[in-house]
Amino acid sequence: MPKWKDYMSEARSRGALALELFVVQSVPAGDGADVRAALPDHLAYQARLEAEGALVFAGPMSDESGEMMEGMGLIVYRAASFEAARSLAENDPMHRAGARSFTLRRWLINEGSITLSVELSGQNVSLT
Repeated sequence: MPKWKDYMSEARSRGALALELFVVQSVPAGDGADVRAALPDHLAYQARLEAEGALVFAGPMSDESGEMMEGMGLIVYRAASFEAARSLAENDPMHRAGARSFTLRRWLINEGSITLSVELSGQNVSLT
């Protein structure tokens, strides 16, 4: 397996976007009461990171059947380094309180698309 930085350089050299982001997989570590208690502070933290440009995406994930809420969450950060992303995750009130634990990984965005629609007079924005 190549080193991460070597792979990133190789991806760029072949014309891929090679945008490095950081993905946090967050799972419940305590009981539901701990998660509910930390939720307001967690949401405020996420809103602050979004306003600062550090939060790319965040939200809950289903179980493997796609039918049930499992309690797992996915958070995507924009950060200058792995260590900076770890600090963002560690300072999430859910993780600080011990209500959830997390794993952190680098994610290299090479392909894909996002469609943003802005209706000025209708004051409507949609992302697909």
